[in-house]
Amino acid sequence: TVGRVLEDRTGTHRVGGLVTVNPVLGCRSCPKCAQGMPHRCPSRRVIGVDPAISAAFAERMAVPAHNIVPLPDGTPAEVGSLIEPLAVGYHAIAQGGPVPDTVYVVGGGPIGQAAAIAARRAGSSTVVVAELAPARRGLLTRLGFIAVDPERQSAEEVKETLGGPPELVIDAVGTSRTLRDALDISALGGRIVLVGMGTPTVELAAYAVSTGERSIIGSFSYDEAAFRDTAVWAAAHAADLDPLIERRIGLAEAPGAFRSLAEGTLAASKILVYPAQ
Repeated sequence: TVGRVLEDRTGTHRVGGLVTVNPVLGCRSCPKCAQGMPHRCPSRRVIGVDPAISAAFAERMAVPAHNIVPLPDGTPAEVGSLIEPLAVGYHAIAQGGPVPDTVYVVGGGPIGQAAAIAARRAGSSTVVVAELAPARRGLLTRLGFIAVDPERQSAEEVKETLGGPPELVIDAVGTSRTLRDALDISALGGRIVLVGMGTPTVELAAYAVSTGERSIIGSFSYDEAAFRDTAVWAAAHAADLDPLIERRIGLAEAPGAFRSLAEGTLAASKILVYPAQ
């Protein structure tokens, strides 16, 4: 979400200023909120997920001033719409612990793209992303990553591309199959960050975890610092992020775009909706 401040009753933010919104709402009083981690608040709510909260598919929206994140002067407005998914990917990489030179990402959708970008941002020299859709592999290639088709390349071939089994794998899909693939390709003692939510339950190859001393780490949204840091970083790398936006539509076109995405007939990865159009 990106927009401009129309009114601020707290006096915290400049009217007219370009801002994005951290959609995670914590209670603001529990220990996790005090630590800047409302995503771990027992009573957290998320704008855009909780159906009781009016969200951003509107000309105007109201949000707590605490959740507003101003963007640096000169930031292209559209960059603000990318910060939330980029922060998800950044937090997932951070959850994985020390970032190695080589990172493998399973799934090349918006969150997989964000995780790959975050790995490079954290210093990884080689980032390989497994993605079934040719259009998304093309986008990943344009972003400077190595994209592989997991149905055409075996785990051994992917390991060769990586230069060996990776210490860190990001599962940005979250199904039994992708978690199995992540375990199969990871190094002994490797870390698999599960950020994808493809299914609510998965089957787990327990022996691959125990005998390989691998760790499976959950990742959900982001802490407040990760969101703010990503906003600053994205503003400074706007040109590099421009390929992520593949289509722009007005509000009236949004239902059709959602249907096409759900049916798999639309290949665009990131679509911006402009409510005023």
